[in-house]
Amino acid sequence: MTFYKHSGPRSYVTSTMTDRFDCYYCRDNLQGKKYVKKDEKHVCTKCFDKLCANTCAECRRPIGADAKELHHKNRYWHEDCFRCVKCYKSLAGEPFSARDDGKIMCGKCGSREDGNRCQACYKVVMPGSQNVEYKNKVWHEECFTCFECKKPIGTQSFLTKGDDIYCAPCHDKKFAKKCFHCKQAITSGGISYQDQPWHSECFVCNTCHKPLAGARFTSHENNVYCVDCYKTDVAKKCNGCKNPITGFGHGTNVVNYEGYAWHEYCFNCKKCSLSLANKRFVIKEEQIYCPDCAKKV
Repeated sequence: MTFYKHSGPRSYVTSTMTDRFDCYYCRDNLQGKKYVKKDEKHVCTKCFDKLCANTCAECRRPIGADAKELHHKNRYWHEDCFRCVKCYKSLAGEPFSARDDGKIMCGKCGSREDGNRCQACYKVVMPGSQNVEYKNKVWHEECFTCFECKKPIGTQSFLTKGDDIYCAPCHDKKFAKKCFHCKQAITSGGISYQDQPWHSECFVCNTCHKPLAGARFTSHENNVYCVDCYKTDVAKKCNGCKNPITGFGHGTNVVNYEGYAWHEYCFNCKKCSLSLANKRFVIKEEQIYCPDCAKKV
């Protein structure tokens, strides 16, 4: 902001003097009359208005000896002519801005002219008003809204996609991966199983609900189980040793026959203990025998 200089009244009245006191230009006697002192010269008001007065930058008329004069950078105005070029508000006694083109504006209009424009409504963001700045761009606070729900973001966190801005809930809803189990957005962390994303808290044993992230587990009919629950509740029991067939650890191969199952290492002749894996066998009363032993039973 800039401030002008105010000249104030410039005419004086002479007192009665014995010596002659004349106007520099017309030589009229100035005793008892109004005059103006201009460049150390005494000038009557008539000559001043005609020969010495500055021209008003607004109305282009002389600024008379009795008028109030305002000046700024070698330019002069009548007090009543010193107005904002935009809103015409009088700037006498007010701060103002002087443009490069010589135009004078009040602080409000100057700010509008110079201020940054909102990226949403393209109106000027006034200095001191509530606004949001992001990547050298500015918005009115009420214009900084989510691209999806159109609600002002305010002090909430936000994310971007290209040039569009989203509040966190809308961004997660629109772009985040969905958990295979609960179908809700995965906003952080998560795990992947069989090319499907899961929340860590959703990837749990189907029976005991123990978290399985980082633990040993197995799946059965699209459900996942911890090792203990799979052994207890899901796994078939070996017809030989009666223990669960889990596929873990020693003896992962399994023999299945007519609804019965055995660990491969348990699939032996009941009588001679010969391993019958990949060999002919005979079942009698749910027991398996090699052909030779079966003849003796």
